[in-house]
Amino acid sequence: MKHNSDDRRDNVEKIQSNINNTIENIEFTNVRIAKTDDEKSKEFLEKKNDRRKEAINGMREEIRDEAIDKNNEYK
Repeated sequence: MKHNSDDRRDNVEKIQSNINNTIENIEFTNVRIAKTDDEKSKEFLEKKNDRRKEAINGMREEIRDEAIDKNNEYK
């Protein structure tokens, strides 16, 4: 059985792509929030966006860590 190596060379790019997708989801949801009159739905969507914003902060920290590791050649 072959062991999968930990190829981290493109982690920064993958994480950045996830951030971009999450930002797009936030923007799409903001449009939905603006168009609905249902307060319960608005509250649900706003909370969802809050969680997405928290996730983005975590992903940005991951990018910083990965960029440092990449600069140090993953030592």
